[in-house]
Amino acid sequence: MPSLVNAETDERDALLAFLAAQRGGLRRAVLGLSEEQAAGTPTVSSLSLAVLIKHAARCERFWITENLLQRGGGEESASMERWADEYRLVEGDTLAGWLAVYEQVAAETEKAVRELPSLEVDFPLPVAPWFPPNSRRTARWALLHLIQETARHAGHADIIRETVDGKVAFQLLAEEQGTPWN
Repeated sequence: MPSLVNAETDERDALLAFLAAQRGGLRRAVLGLSEEQAAGTPTVSSLSLAVLIKHAARCERFWITENLLQRGGGEESASMERWADEYRLVEGDTLAGWLAVYEQVAAETEKAVRELPSLEVDFPLPVAPWFPPNSRRTARWALLHLIQETARHAGHADIIRETVDGKVAFQLLAEEQGTPWN
């Protein structure tokens, strides 16, 4: 991980800090790119950097808002069309737009998690063939899952970005911080 997370004050703070660090890595992967570059697929993967941002934003909202908090989503959320649209840019999708949504989702997650009485709050997993029937998970599990998911996509984004222009995560971190890269 190219950025060092500050020392935590408690478990909730630590989980939110590590999630924020992984989001930062994903956002840095698009630093300074044009819409066209961010929408390109320069590797054998069908996913672009813009689509990875879109997917991460939707995934986080799915786990925190729709599942943990049990708000919204429902039938439309689970449709095959919505699922397929998560992995492609559709009309009106822009990198800037999805970065703004991702920032909003991050703020929603932070607020929701800080307001939970405990990380032991549990919720039912959505109905899907890959989840055991009637399974439940805790808020802690949801945060750990999001850290894992976001980290995987940040790593994928690093590879795509390096393919686009040769820039690596440490170089992008230096650019973001305004420090020299050697």
